[in-house]
Amino acid sequence: MPIDIACRFAFTLDGPGDVLLQFEAAAIPEQTILSANTLLPPAQHCARVPAEDGIGERIWLRGQGPLAVDYSASVEIDRVIADLAALDSLPAHLLPGETVKYLLDSCYCPARRFQSFVEAEFGKVAGGRRIAAICDWIARKFRYEPGASDANTTALDSFVELRGICRDFAHVMVTLARASGIPARYASVFAPGVEPQDFHAVAEVFLADPGGEGGSWHIVDATGMADPAATVKIGVGRDAADVSFLASFGPSFLTDKEIAVRLQT
Repeated sequence: MPIDIACRFAFTLDGPGDVLLQFEAAAIPEQTILSANTLLPPAQHCARVPAEDGIGERIWLRGQGPLAVDYSASVEIDRVIADLAALDSLPAHLLPGETVKYLLDSCYCPARRFQSFVEAEFGKVAGGRRIAAICDWIARKFRYEPGASDANTTALDSFVELRGICRDFAHVMVTLARASGIPARYASVFAPGVEPQDFHAVAEVFLADPGGEGGSWHIVDATGMADPAATVKIGVGRDAADVSFLASFGPSFLTDKEIAVRLQT
């Protein structure tokens, strides 16, 4: 069933400045863009550049003053949904080269600091069973609390306070998976079940394929709001720093943001 997306956000640049945007559904094999329309503001410069792992595109804009972006799309999902608990992890030396960076610490995900914790808490299970156990643990222990974190909050901060928003749940999921030796990345998505509706954040983990030949990425949402079968990927990265819908290289102020995502009827 197609998913309809409507997105609008506005921001102000006090002087001439550069912003890097990533807000469109990615054209990738597991999701088909049936229709899409992007309206960008008049700008001094506009250019599209590839995003992380070839998933989606970023847009460079150079402008000044009040600026607004409007985007709408209809997307069909065709994603294989696996039983994570039935999947094994791959030994580090057999991992594809492009997954290695997702084992390492990043700006918001200090995985090495959690290695002793994951062994103590989840050491009796491995692979997809450990991922399922970590997801269940976060869902039980953490409180979803809008306003509880900001752009500087790391997975360690969220772990200490046991609260946050989707960004924080995803960072903790990514961090604990990496600490377990399982590649994990942060994904920005649209999903119809998110409340309040917004750009949503989930984790993706790399696990072995059932046949034992290679592996693949699987969506994990510890908030429980996004159904992987109805989740539209925007982009991926090491953490939120890699896939912000608006990264400003100079003073900027977000003045409006409205997002609606629904299953087409």
